[in-house]
Amino acid sequence: MRRAPLALAAVALLAGCGGSNSGKPKAPPGVPQKTFEQQLAQAQAVSRADFPATDGRTLQEIADTAAPGNQVGFATSVLVPGTQRLAFGVLDSKNSFVYGKTAVYIARSPTSKAQGPYPAPGDSLITKPAFRSQTAASETSPIAAIYEAQVPFEKSGAYAVLVVTKRGGKLVGAATQVKVQKSNPIPGVGEKPPTVDTETVASAGGNIKAIDTRVPSAPELHRVNFKDVVGKKPVALLFATPQLCTSRVCGPVVDIELQMKDEFGDKLAWIHQEVWKDNKLNGQLREPLQAFHLQTEPWLFVVGKDGRIKARLEGSFGQRAFKDAIEKGLQSS
Repeated sequence: MRRAPLALAAVALLAGCGGSNSGKPKAPPGVPQKTFEQQLAQAQAVSRADFPATDGRTLQEIADTAAPGNQVGFATSVLVPGTQRLAFGVLDSKNSFVYGKTAVYIARSPTSKAQGPYPAPGDSLITKPAFRSQTAASETSPIAAIYEAQVPFEKSGAYAVLVVTKRGGKLVGAATQVKVQKSNPIPGVGEKPPTVDTETVASAGGNIKAIDTRVPSAPELHRVNFKDVVGKKPVALLFATPQLCTSRVCGPVVDIELQMKDEFGDKLAWIHQEVWKDNKLNGQLREPLQAFHLQTEPWLFVVGKDGRIKARLEGSFGQRAFKDAIEKGLQSS
C-alpha cells in the first residue's frame, strides 16, 4: 500500500529542558518504565543493517516502506557541503518524544535516488543527579536523548530528509527538509577562534546571576576569561542559556559540561557564556556570540593548546558527543 507523499516540513521542539529526579530518565505518561528504558537502549545501538538498503530506490519509495506519523525537530541548523553532524529529536502525533533504532536517508528531492541509511544513535542528555540543574530535575516530560547522524551533503542547496525509527519491528517515518549553505562565517575545526573576553564572576562584580541563568548557578564555569587562556591550555567554551532556552534540547548541555569538568578536571579550562544581553529575550546577543557569528544556541567549541578549534558542536549534544569533543581537544595538548 502506498503511503502519503513526503511532506517537506519540520517541527520546532517545544520550550523546556531535559532531565529527571533520579539517575534514570522518567518514562512519559502511558509508557511503562521498563519499556521506555528498553527503547532508549535500542536507540543507542543502531547500524545500517537495521534498515532497508536503498537499492537504487527513490526517497519516496523508501518512505513507502514506513508508516507515517512521526515528526522531526532539528537541533542543528548550520550545514555546509561535506559530512555534517545532523542532530534531531523525533516526536509522535501527541508531541511526545520517540526513542528506538533510528536512521536518516537523504535525496535532492523525494523523487530522486535516496542515499543512506545513515545510523543516528541516541546520545544521552541525562546527567548524574549531582550535576543536574533544578530546571532539568523538575521537567515532567524530558528529552532523554538526542539523535545524531553523520550525513554527507555533496553540494549546497535543499535536501529532502527521511528519518526512520524502528519500533517493535515496525518502521515509522518522518519527512522534512534541510538547507545546506555554500559557506558560513562561524569558525570551524582547524581555525583559530576570535580571542574574545568572556564574562567571569570577577568581571560581573560578583553578581553571578547576571552572567549565569542556570539554577543553581555554576560559578566554576565562570572563573576564567577565554582571552586569558586560549592558546595556553585546552578550553571548552560553551555558549548556552539554561533559563532562556527556546527549545527542549539546549538546557542540559550546561549540566553535561559540569559532569565533564568533574571527569577531566583541570586538563582544560571550562567556560560557560550566556547568550542574551541583560538575560532578556530581546534579540540582542552578547558580544562573544557576535564575534563568533552565532545566531543560534547552544554551541560548543573545544580549542586545543595550540589555539585552534579541535571540535565544534551546534544544537543539543549528549554526553558521548561532548566527551568525544573534549578528547579531541586534549590530543593536541
